[in-house]
Amino acid sequence: MTLLRISQLAVSYKTVPAVRDVSLDVGAGEVVAVVGESGSGKSTTAHAAIGLLPRGGRVDGGSITFDGRDLLALSDKQWRGVRGREIALVPQDPAVSLNPVHRIGDQVAEVLKIHGLADRRSASVQATELLERAGVPQPELRARQYPHQLSGGLRQRVLIAAALAGRPKLIIADEPTSALDVTVQRRILDHLTSLAAESGTAILLITHDLGVAADRASRIVVLSQGSVVEEGTSVVSAPTHPYTQQLLAAAPSMSSALRPAAPPAEPLVSVRDLAKTFDGGIRAVDGVSFDIPRGQTLALVGESGSGKSTTARMVLRLERPSAGSVRFDGQDITALGGDELRRLRRRMQIVYQNPYASLNPRFSIEDVVAEPLRAFGVPDRRARVSELLEQVALPSSVARRKPAELSGGQRQRVAIARALALKPDLVVCDEPVSALDVSVQAQILRLLDELQSSLGLSYLFISHDLAVVRQLADHVGVMRAGELVELGPAAHVLEQPESEYTKELLAAIPGRSVLSAAKR
Repeated sequence: MTLLRISQLAVSYKTVPAVRDVSLDVGAGEVVAVVGESGSGKSTTAHAAIGLLPRGGRVDGGSITFDGRDLLALSDKQWRGVRGREIALVPQDPAVSLNPVHRIGDQVAEVLKIHGLADRRSASVQATELLERAGVPQPELRARQYPHQLSGGLRQRVLIAAALAGRPKLIIADEPTSALDVTVQRRILDHLTSLAAESGTAILLITHDLGVAADRASRIVVLSQGSVVEEGTSVVSAPTHPYTQQLLAAAPSMSSALRPAAPPAEPLVSVRDLAKTFDGGIRAVDGVSFDIPRGQTLALVGESGSGKSTTARMVLRLERPSAGSVRFDGQDITALGGDELRRLRRRMQIVYQNPYASLNPRFSIEDVVAEPLRAFGVPDRRARVSELLEQVALPSSVARRKPAELSGGQRQRVAIARALALKPDLVVCDEPVSALDVSVQAQILRLLDELQSSLGLSYLFISHDLAVVRQLADHVGVMRAGELVELGPAAHVLEQPESEYTKELLAAIPGRSVLSAAKR
């Protein structure tokens, strides 16, 4: 039985077409994946189906029916009874989807209370159960916390718990696992797909991850420039359209060649017995030791909440360690402060995960890139900005534009240019490509590789994607529950892992066999 039917949908933003002629069906209990690059119309199609087009968005033609009802004819009041109860949305960005001043448990419980599924007392109990079902560890503790106290992956799991609260007939999942590590990703997708099988809940899965689509969907719909170019059950294993073939070629794979073994080099960074305990006795990092050789890349991988980003922040001295030491270029920087710490800032920079949230929307691109130059009084800033934009393969014309006028991949190039402005020795890349589609991922990874070769940069690369790590890392450290459970050359850790946890991470990579076969 067809639950959701989208027929010849056309959507525009201020007269600019975003979706031209999209048709797709989702049956009860079926998982349908919609894949394509940023700007292909994936999210616009999903948001039209739940009546949440952004301001300026307008349905110009076509029809959307759900369980026999015309969704395009619903009033705002009627939509309030449908959203969350019959159709639920798992949005992509947990950083802007959770209220920062409300506790996690209250935000999940709110869905239950709005739809009359629980009273005030039982709602909090059910909210904790939903958090546990969504893979949130220590759900009772997390329910009492605020969004800023959770990692990006944990916040995404909270959004999934909220979506499950109303026991909907259809879940629209818009990049629901892009911020999650592979083991948690597998648990979440296992839960969503088992829900579909057991209760007849349908899932419309919006994703740029072809491995996830291949693993989870009964059918895959490929969008390009607002139109469907290919659809079927064998899209990944036997693609027929050149665009689909291009996406597959760009997708990171565990079958791709490893980097050649790196020659011995002196360490730029030496971390010894590093530990961090937060308020409440939460031990985020526990006795971590590693080196980052000059001109090479150390990748830290592991689940959300494993301590990767906290370790990186201590290396950058954005967090003060509770114990242990960090040496940079032979100097102990663990207790550095004042002017000495400020001078050190020039030599280490960071590229954040989310290119949409890491750039000031009011600044021009020139101002964004020049910001660290102004902070340190560097002269000839305009010439330096032009040089930096050229280094990251952006035209000089983008200098006058605002971040909102750029794609996600272009914004991440701007973030890299800003990080390079002061000619640092170390760049920390904290999940720099997880929010990007596969073809843009490939471009950014090539750029990082080229910049390392030409500038002699050292990278601390934080990632949950082992296929991405394979392309860039010389050395790999695997973290779990704040501890480093495995550390060594990339070839050894990724091809001959010793830790059972590392083996579990490798086994959980979505679409591993399908994508590897498709690339051969």
